[in-house]
Amino acid sequence: MDVELALDIRTELGEGPLWDDQRQRLLFVDIMQGHVHEFDPVTGAHRTVAFPWSVGAVALCADGGWLLAAADGFYRADPNTGATSLVAAVEAALPGNRMNDGYVDSRGRFWAGTMGMTTIGMKKVRNAGTLYRLDSDTSVHAMVTEVSTSNGIDWSLDNRTAYYIDTPTGRVDQFDFDLDAGTVSNRRPFAEIAPDDGSPDGLIVDAEGFVWVCLWRGSAVRRYAPDGRLDMVIAIPAAQTTKCAFGGPDLDELFITSAWIGLTDQERAAQPLAGGLFRCRPGVKGRVPNRWS
Repeated sequence: MDVELALDIRTELGEGPLWDDQRQRLLFVDIMQGHVHEFDPVTGAHRTVAFPWSVGAVALCADGGWLLAAADGFYRADPNTGATSLVAAVEAALPGNRMNDGYVDSRGRFWAGTMGMTTIGMKKVRNAGTLYRLDSDTSVHAMVTEVSTSNGIDWSLDNRTAYYIDTPTGRVDQFDFDLDAGTVSNRRPFAEIAPDDGSPDGLIVDAEGFVWVCLWRGSAVRRYAPDGRLDMVIAIPAAQTTKCAFGGPDLDELFITSAWIGLTDQERAAQPLAGGLFRCRPGVKGRVPNRWS
Protein backbone atom coordinates (compact mmCIF):
# COMPACT_ATOMS: atom_id res chain seq x y z
CA MET A 1 0.00 0.00 0.00
CA ASP A 2 1.29 3.46 -0.88
CA VAL A 3 2.18 5.52 2.18
CA GLU A 4 3.01 9.20 1.71
CA LEU A 5 4.56 11.83 3.91
CA ALA A 6 1.64 14.14 4.62
CA LEU A 7 3.63 16.63 6.72
CA ASP A 8 7.40 16.76 7.16
CA ILE A 9 7.08 17.90 10.77
CA ARG A 10 9.84 15.82 12.49
CA THR A 11 8.09 15.67 15.87
CA GLU A 12 10.20 14.43 18.76
CA LEU A 13 7.32 12.32 20.09
CA GLY A 14 4.38 12.71 17.72
CA GLU A 15 1.20 11.13 19.07
CA GLY A 16 -2.57 11.23 19.33
CA PRO A 17 -3.84 12.14 15.83
CA LEU A 18 -7.50 13.17 15.95
CA TRP A 19 -9.79 14.40 13.18
CA ASP A 20 -11.79 17.54 13.97
CA ASP A 21 -14.85 17.08 11.73
CA GLN A 22 -16.12 20.61 12.43
CA ARG A 23 -12.94 22.45 11.46
CA GLN A 24 -11.84 19.77 8.95
CA ARG A 25 -8.40 19.66 10.49
CA LEU A 26 -6.18 16.94 11.89
CA LEU A 27 -4.90 17.48 15.42
CA PHE A 28 -1.89 15.71 16.88
CA VAL A 29 0.58 16.33 19.69
CA ASP A 30 4.32 16.42 20.21
CA ILE A 31 4.25 15.21 23.79
CA MET A 32 7.53 16.30 25.31
CA GLN A 33 7.51 19.65 23.51
CA GLY A 34 4.02 20.45 24.79
CA HIS A 35 2.77 21.16 21.28
CA VAL A 36 -0.63 20.63 19.72
CA HIS A 37 -0.45 20.69 15.92
CA GLU A 38 -3.38 21.51 13.65
CA PHE A 39 -3.03 20.42 10.01
CA ASP A 40 -5.23 21.06 6.98
CA PRO A 41 -4.60 18.12 4.63
CA VAL A 42 -6.29 19.89 1.71
CA THR A 43 -4.26 23.11 1.69
CA GLY A 44 -1.23 21.88 3.62
CA ALA A 45 -1.64 24.71 6.14
CA HIS A 46 -0.20 23.91 9.55
CA ARG A 47 0.06 25.69 12.87
CA THR A 48 1.45 24.85 16.30
CA VAL A 49 -0.03 25.82 19.67
CA ALA A 50 2.54 25.59 22.48
CA PHE A 51 1.73 24.82 26.11
CA PRO A 52 3.97 25.07 29.20
CA TRP A 53 3.93 21.36 30.00
CA SER A 54 3.99 18.03 28.20
CA VAL A 55 0.71 17.15 26.44
CA GLY A 56 -0.09 13.44 26.24
CA ALA A 57 -3.33 13.73 24.27
CA VAL A 58 -5.86 16.20 22.93
CA ALA A 59 -9.61 15.61 22.76
CA LEU A 60 -12.44 17.62 21.26
CA CYS A 61 -15.07 19.34 23.41
CA ALA A 62 -18.73 19.66 22.51
CA ASP A 63 -18.42 23.46 22.46
CA GLY A 64 -15.53 23.39 19.97
CA GLY A 65 -12.71 23.75 22.47
CA TRP A 66 -9.90 21.35 23.26
CA LEU A 67 -9.42 19.12 26.28
CA LEU A 68 -5.82 18.22 27.10
CA ALA A 69 -4.41 15.32 29.07
CA ALA A 70 -1.33 17.20 30.23
CA ALA A 71 1.57 16.67 32.61
CA ASP A 72 -0.42 16.81 35.83
CA GLY A 73 -4.07 16.62 34.89
CA PHE A 74 -6.86 17.66 32.54
CA TYR A 75 -7.03 21.16 31.05
CA ARG A 76 -9.44 23.07 28.82
CA ALA A 77 -7.72 24.97 26.00
CA ASP A 78 -8.92 27.58 23.54
CA PRO A 79 -7.92 26.44 20.01
CA ASN A 80 -7.51 30.03 18.85
CA THR A 81 -5.60 31.65 21.71
CA GLY A 82 -4.06 28.68 23.53
CA ALA A 83 -5.45 29.96 26.83
CA THR A 84 -5.89 27.15 29.37
CA SER A 85 -7.80 26.42 32.55
CA LEU A 86 -7.41 23.47 34.86
CA VAL A 87 -10.35 21.05 34.84
CA ALA A 88 -9.00 18.45 37.27
CA ALA A 89 -5.59 17.71 38.74
CA VAL A 90 -4.29 14.14 38.54
CA GLU A 91 -1.47 12.55 40.56
CA ALA A 92 -0.20 15.82 42.02
CA ALA A 93 1.70 13.75 44.57
CA LEU A 94 3.47 11.76 41.84
CA PRO A 95 5.77 14.22 40.02
CA GLY A 96 7.54 11.31 38.34
CA ASN A 97 4.41 10.51 36.32
CA ARG A 98 2.89 12.25 33.30
CA MET A 99 -0.31 11.93 31.29
CA ASN A 100 -0.22 9.93 28.07
CA ASP A 101 -2.71 8.78 25.43
CA GLY A 102 -6.49 9.15 25.71
CA TYR A 103 -9.83 9.04 23.90
CA VAL A 104 -13.49 9.95 24.46
CA ASP A 105 -16.23 7.31 24.73
CA SER A 106 -19.69 7.57 23.17
CA ARG A 107 -21.16 9.11 26.34
CA GLY A 108 -18.66 11.97 26.24
CA ARG A 109 -16.31 10.74 28.97
CA PHE A 110 -12.58 11.25 28.42
CA TRP A 111 -10.36 8.27 29.25
CA ALA A 112 -6.63 8.97 29.59
CA GLY A 113 -3.84 7.35 31.53
CA THR A 114 -0.50 8.07 33.09
CA MET A 115 2.94 6.54 32.89
CA GLY A 116 5.94 6.59 35.17
CA MET A 117 8.94 8.56 33.92
CA THR A 118 11.25 7.64 36.81
CA THR A 119 14.07 5.31 35.79
CA ILE A 120 16.15 2.79 37.66
CA GLY A 121 19.27 2.18 35.68
CA MET A 122 18.16 2.24 32.04
CA LYS A 123 14.56 1.14 32.63
CA LYS A 124 11.45 3.06 33.65
CA VAL A 125 9.67 2.03 36.83
CA ARG A 126 6.80 -0.33 36.04
CA ASN A 127 3.19 -0.28 37.28
CA ALA A 128 3.31 3.35 38.44
CA GLY A 129 0.48 4.65 36.24
CA THR A 130 -3.32 4.58 36.17
CA LEU A 131 -6.04 4.82 33.53
CA TYR A 132 -8.53 7.56 34.48
CA ARG A 133 -12.02 8.55 33.36
CA LEU A 134 -12.97 12.24 33.33
CA ASP A 135 -16.74 12.73 33.44
CA SER A 136 -18.76 15.72 32.25
CA ASP A 137 -19.10 16.94 35.86
CA THR A 138 -15.25 17.08 35.95
CA SER A 139 -15.01 14.23 38.45
CA VAL A 140 -12.06 11.88 37.90
CA HIS A 141 -12.22 8.12 38.45
CA ALA A 142 -9.37 5.59 38.51
CA MET A 143 -10.41 2.74 36.20
CA VAL A 144 -7.29 0.56 35.75
CA THR A 145 -4.37 0.70 38.20
CA GLU A 146 -0.77 -0.57 38.14
CA VAL A 147 -0.30 0.54 34.54
CA SER A 148 3.20 1.01 33.15
CA THR A 149 2.60 2.98 29.91
CA SER A 150 -1.06 3.75 29.38
CA ASN A 151 -1.69 3.95 25.66
CA GLY A 152 -4.44 3.37 23.10
CA ILE A 153 -8.07 2.95 24.09
CA ASP A 154 -11.22 2.70 21.96
CA TRP A 155 -14.52 0.84 21.96
CA SER A 156 -16.31 -1.71 19.78
CA LEU A 157 -19.19 -0.61 17.56
CA ASP A 158 -21.76 -2.02 19.99
CA ASN A 159 -19.99 -0.43 23.00
CA ARG A 160 -19.78 -3.78 24.76
CA THR A 161 -15.98 -4.10 24.51
CA ALA A 162 -13.17 -1.70 25.39
CA TYR A 163 -9.77 -2.24 23.77
CA TYR A 164 -6.74 -1.03 25.71
CA ILE A 165 -2.95 -1.09 25.54
CA ASP A 166 -0.42 -0.98 28.35
CA THR A 167 2.62 -1.03 26.07
CA PRO A 168 5.17 -3.09 28.09
CA THR A 169 2.72 -6.01 28.31
CA GLY A 170 3.18 -6.61 24.57
CA ARG A 171 -0.60 -7.06 24.21
CA VAL A 172 -3.78 -5.42 23.14
CA ASP A 173 -6.28 -6.26 25.89
CA GLN A 174 -10.05 -6.18 25.87
CA PHE A 175 -12.54 -5.54 28.66
CA ASP A 176 -16.25 -5.98 29.01
CA PHE A 177 -17.60 -2.43 28.91
CA ASP A 178 -20.73 -1.16 30.65
CA LEU A 179 -21.73 1.90 28.66
CA ASP A 180 -24.24 3.26 31.17
CA ALA A 181 -21.97 2.88 34.18
CA GLY A 182 -18.76 3.70 32.32
CA THR A 183 -16.95 0.72 33.84
CA VAL A 184 -14.63 -2.01 32.55
CA SER A 185 -14.26 -5.58 33.78
CA ASN A 186 -13.05 -9.06 32.78
CA ARG A 187 -9.70 -8.04 31.30
CA ARG A 188 -8.25 -10.53 28.84
CA PRO A 189 -5.83 -10.59 25.87
CA PHE A 190 -7.13 -9.60 22.45
CA ALA A 191 -3.90 -9.72 20.41
CA GLU A 192 -0.30 -10.58 21.28
CA ILE A 193 2.62 -8.73 19.68
CA ALA A 194 5.85 -10.70 19.36
CA PRO A 195 8.81 -8.75 20.82
CA ASP A 196 10.67 -8.86 17.49
CA ASP A 197 7.68 -7.15 15.82
CA GLY A 198 7.77 -4.10 18.10
CA SER A 199 5.56 -2.91 20.95
CA PRO A 200 1.87 -1.95 20.75
CA ASP A 201 1.27 1.79 21.08
CA GLY A 202 -1.86 3.71 20.00
CA LEU A 203 -5.03 2.09 18.70
CA ILE A 204 -8.30 3.04 17.03
CA VAL A 205 -11.43 1.16 15.92
CA ASP A 206 -12.68 1.74 12.36
CA ALA A 207 -16.23 1.86 10.96
CA GLU A 208 -16.23 -1.92 10.43
CA GLY A 209 -15.24 -2.68 14.02
CA PHE A 210 -11.64 -3.64 13.19
CA VAL A 211 -8.84 -2.54 15.51
CA TRP A 212 -5.83 -0.61 14.18
CA VAL A 213 -2.62 -0.79 16.24
CA CYS A 214 0.63 1.12 15.71
CA LEU A 215 3.86 -0.69 16.53
CA TRP A 216 6.55 1.24 18.37
CA ARG A 217 9.92 0.11 17.04
CA GLY A 218 7.97 -1.99 14.55
CA SER A 219 7.72 0.31 11.50
CA ALA A 220 4.13 -0.76 10.93
CA VAL A 221 0.43 -0.36 11.53
CA ARG A 222 -1.67 -3.48 11.95
CA ARG A 223 -5.40 -4.04 11.48
CA TYR A 224 -7.05 -6.78 13.55
CA ALA A 225 -10.49 -8.31 13.03
CA PRO A 226 -12.93 -8.27 15.98
CA ASP A 227 -12.00 -11.90 16.66
CA GLY A 228 -8.31 -10.97 17.05
CA ARG A 229 -7.23 -12.25 13.63
CA LEU A 230 -4.50 -10.21 11.93
CA ASP A 231 -6.12 -8.72 8.82
CA MET A 232 -3.67 -6.19 7.37
CA VAL A 233 -0.15 -4.80 7.87
CA ILE A 234 0.97 -1.42 6.52
CA ALA A 235 4.71 -0.68 6.48
CA ILE A 236 5.71 2.81 7.64
CA PRO A 237 9.12 4.39 6.85
CA ALA A 238 9.73 5.18 10.52
CA ALA A 239 10.42 2.60 13.21
CA GLN A 240 8.58 4.40 16.00
CA THR A 241 5.00 4.60 14.76
CA THR A 242 2.76 5.83 17.55
CA LYS A 243 -0.94 6.18 16.67
CA CYS A 244 -3.26 6.48 13.69
CA ALA A 245 -6.56 8.21 12.99
CA PHE A 246 -9.00 8.36 10.12
CA GLY A 247 -9.66 11.78 8.65
CA GLY A 248 -10.53 13.70 5.53
CA PRO A 249 -14.03 14.69 4.37
CA ASP A 250 -15.00 11.03 3.88
CA LEU A 251 -12.98 9.65 6.81
CA ASP A 252 -11.14 7.37 4.39
CA GLU A 253 -7.61 8.71 4.89
CA LEU A 254 -5.48 7.09 7.58
CA PHE A 255 -3.01 9.46 9.25
CA ILE A 256 -0.11 8.01 11.26
CA THR A 257 2.15 9.86 13.70
CA SER A 258 5.73 8.86 14.48
CA ALA A 259 8.71 9.87 16.65
CA TRP A 260 12.48 10.24 16.59
CA ILE A 261 12.98 10.38 20.37
CA GLY A 262 15.54 7.86 21.58
CA LEU A 263 16.93 7.02 18.15
CA THR A 264 20.70 6.85 17.81
CA ASP A 265 22.47 9.09 15.29
CA GLN A 266 22.80 6.09 12.99
CA GLU A 267 19.09 5.26 13.29
CA ARG A 268 18.07 8.83 12.58
CA ALA A 269 20.30 8.88 9.51
CA ALA A 270 18.67 5.67 8.30
CA GLN A 271 15.18 7.07 9.02
CA PRO A 272 15.19 10.64 7.71
CA LEU A 273 11.38 10.78 7.90
CA ALA A 274 11.17 9.74 11.57
CA GLY A 275 8.81 12.07 13.40
CA GLY A 276 6.82 12.79 10.25
CA LEU A 277 3.07 12.59 9.75
CA PHE A 278 2.15 9.91 7.22
CA ARG A 279 -1.01 9.19 5.24
CA CYS A 280 -2.48 6.30 3.26
CA ARG A 281 -5.87 5.18 1.96
CA PRO A 282 -6.49 1.62 3.17
CA GLY A 283 -9.91 1.17 1.53
CA VAL A 284 -11.94 1.41 4.75
CA LYS A 285 -13.35 4.32 6.72
CA GLY A 286 -13.14 5.52 10.27
CA ARG A 287 -15.65 7.03 12.66
CA VAL A 288 -16.28 10.62 13.72
CA PRO A 289 -14.52 11.09 17.09
CA ASN A 290 -16.66 11.58 20.17
CA ARG A 291 -16.51 14.89 22.04
CA TRP A 292 -16.20 15.52 25.76
CA SER A 293 -19.54 16.81 27.00
